[in-house]
Amino acid sequence: MKMKGTAIVACLAAGVFAANMAWAGNIVIKGSTTVLPIAQKTAEAYMKQNPDIKISISGGGSGEGIKALVDGSTDIADSSRFIKQKEVDLAVKNGIYPVPFAVAYDCIVPVVHPTNTVVNITLAQLKDVYTGKIKNWKEIGGPDRPVVVISRDTSSGTYEVWHEKALKKERVFAGALLQASNGAVCQAVAKNPNAIGYIGLGYVNKDVKALTVDRVEGSKTTTLNGTFPISRPLFMFTPGWPKGDVLNFINFVLNPTKGQKHVEESGYVPLF
Repeated sequence: MKMKGTAIVACLAAGVFAANMAWAGNIVIKGSTTVLPIAQKTAEAYMKQNPDIKISISGGGSGEGIKALVDGSTDIADSSRFIKQKEVDLAVKNGIYPVPFAVAYDCIVPVVHPTNTVVNITLAQLKDVYTGKIKNWKEIGGPDRPVVVISRDTSSGTYEVWHEKALKKERVFAGALLQASNGAVCQAVAKNPNAIGYIGLGYVNKDVKALTVDRVEGSKTTTLNGTFPISRPLFMFTPGWPKGDVLNFINFVLNPTKGQKHVEESGYVPLF
């Protein structure tokens, strides 16, 4: 995971681009519901220190955030995945040159209802559950009950990473119930004893039970050392090299004793 951060820093050092700026004193942030708690906590702390700054934040998914970056309607796009080449191409056509800032690390944790007796699942079993091959919990040592599969919509960066790392790019089966956010997945699993879903580490709470994957628990340590198999960096993208208030806010988020403290408070893994 640390190597990814180094590559991103090298990318940032490669060039400085002109930014599309909001009016001074106002910052607009849109995108990932995974990064949303980080954005909210850091923005709250930043505005407390800088009362003349107003930061507006909305979710909607990584794809929506990057779309807003491309069309010039946001200053910062939160994303739980890296920007796609086709999105870069669209941005460049609009005179926008996206710059990535890794702001935290995360792992995507499979979760079930607290009453479910299953405690561990293998990557191979996860794939079979989400592609519809495993249909009953008893097939993986659980109760004799049907599996209710809960997934994310395709605009979600969490879905993109799950699709790549857990499903090995196979399709989620047609009977899966799709949810629009980490919070919605968490609520759906908490209400259904037969359900399985997946959420960012920062969303795990007492209402759901996190499963280990191949006997590895999703945690700060296993995310950083790469032993948890579904880990990833989280990003904030700007439409060109940031300036003014946006640059000051990004610097605040990346500061080890300021924004990164709030990353950890949000339940995610700080960079340092």
